Amino acid sequence: MPHQNTIIAPSILSADFANLKNDIEMVNQSQAEWFHVDVMDGVFVPNISFGFPVIKAIQKYATKPLDVHLMIVDPDRYLADFKAVGAEVLTVHIEACTHLHRTIHAIKELGMKAGVAVNPHTSISLLEDLIEDIDLVCLMGVNPGFGGQKFIKQTVQKCAALKTLINSKQAACLIEIDGGVNEQTAKELIAAGADVLVAGNYVFGAANPTQAIADLKAIS
Repeated sequence: MPHQNTIIAPSILSADFANLKNDIEMVNQSQAEWFHVDVMDGVFVPNISFGFPVIKAIQKYATKPLDVHLMIVDPDRYLADFKAVGAEVLTVHIEACTHLHRTIHAIKELGMKAGVAVNPHTSISLLEDLIEDIDLVCLMGVNPGFGGQKFIKQTVQKCAALKTLINSKQAACLIEIDGGVNEQTAKELIAAGADVLVAGNYVFGAANPTQAIADLKAIS
């Protein structure tokens, strides 16, 4: 895929929460296309991030779409609430949804793009019957819950296999990678078919975050 089509989605979980507005403005002015917003409940993953008031505050200042990733149990309870605070892409975990087909269609009926996230241990073969209904598949490049973890190399092969599945069904589904994205892994992932790169520490831990985003954007 040509690099100009790769969507960069900085993960706001790695931003400076004492200066959140400044970091939002930085992303607004950068080459990034989306804001990635990780919601964790301390049950599905061993960490708690933030809830509706913070997302509403992000949405108030963000000039780019909010890509909201729910790492929570029973996400169906909150779909309309996330729409209300500005989610444009809403991703649920396959491992958290008993009736995934129903959840995907409920998200779409609310007017959002429907994403499905897949943990490192979960096979993408489970998506085979649903891939034509899904707008985005988020492959976890690390075990979910914490930023800054080491990239799981198997993710590259998984990305390539998912691309093959999408093409075989002629589905219009984007592949997003969340976790362990840096300049080196980005090259391998884009070559394997990734469309969206979520970057947290790589962007917000950089001396020049705007340049870090531009560097990812420049990879082909």
